[in-house]
Amino acid sequence: MAQVSMTVRMDSQLKAQFDDLCAQFGMSSNTAMNVFANAVVRKRKIPFEIEVDNRSIYDKGISAFNAIRAKAEAGELPDLTLDEINEEIRLYREGK
Repeated sequence: MAQVSMTVRMDSQLKAQFDDLCAQFGMSSNTAMNVFANAVVRKRKIPFEIEVDNRSIYDKGISAFNAIRAKAEAGELPDLTLDEINEEIRLYREGK
């Protein structure tokens, strides 16, 4: 099986704590991420609960997602390459 790399961005303090805890488990953080990915694929779900504290925020997000999905299905949105999507994300993060 071919190996590929993946970059995960996280806060440096969280990374240090994660690395330390993984070491206590006798594994690297890379191994821990592979254990997580394998569990997700095997169980076909995130192996822990993810909750939204404020239901209205969740509902607004789902509503916005569904509106965009409907526009895409109706052909009202342009097709974007992965590079174009990444550029849109970069511009959003920069506040442009």
